[in-house]
Amino acid sequence: MNLVEPHIPAPRRGEVGAAAWRVLVVENDAVEAEALVRALKRHGHEVDSVTSGGAALQSYADADLVLIDLELPDLDGLEVCRGIRSTCDVPVIAVTARGSELDRVLGLQAGADDYLVKPYGFRELMARMDAVMRRVRTPEPAARVVSHGPLRIDAGSREVTLHGRPVDVTRKEFDLLYMLASHPDTVIPRKRLIHQIWGDSWSRRTVDTHVSSLRNKLGGSGWIVTVRGVGFRFGGESA
Repeated sequence: MNLVEPHIPAPRRGEVGAAAWRVLVVENDAVEAEALVRALKRHGHEVDSVTSGGAALQSYADADLVLIDLELPDLDGLEVCRGIRSTCDVPVIAVTARGSELDRVLGLQAGADDYLVKPYGFRELMARMDAVMRRVRTPEPAARVVSHGPLRIDAGSREVTLHGRPVDVTRKEFDLLYMLASHPDTVIPRKRLIHQIWGDSWSRRTVDTHVSSLRNKLGGSGWIVTVRGVGFRFGGESA
């Protein structure tokens, strides 16, 4: 059996609390899943665990990082990776017994950001998680002014204009619109919007309320598109 490690080392000084993420563990083997979840929690992370590909496709939008075994009872893990990558950019690390060069290539082509073969050392997994999160979460500097057709969003003055006329938006509405418009080809999960814009101060309908208000102020629903079950993306132009 490919256990993560017979003994999970205790976190060293400085390892806990430096960066805490919401991690989704997708693992069919209950023993391996339990050991991995316990170790990740000891290192300060918030962890959810599912045992099937179908459950993973329903849960990944809430995660900052997905650790997925490719041997799942219902769907091939590669199919799950492709499904995740088709809707958002949440980091994915394949953690699997499939160790051939072809397996690695297929995993990376399916959308995994990294590929780790069982059995492995837990400290290596943590190092790979850190590296992936540094790489995928280091955004390119956003433009100070974002323009899409008649819509202009100026981050310096925090002003929004449409067809040259000012649009009166609140501070959070501006942050939400600017974040979406700065990544026009990306579906941004609801949980990520909440985390980055509102932090811990939010209610379940916070994003929906602000999206609805923005749509009314911009004169149409086409500017912000709802991707059911995932989040929102910038529509590019008014409907």
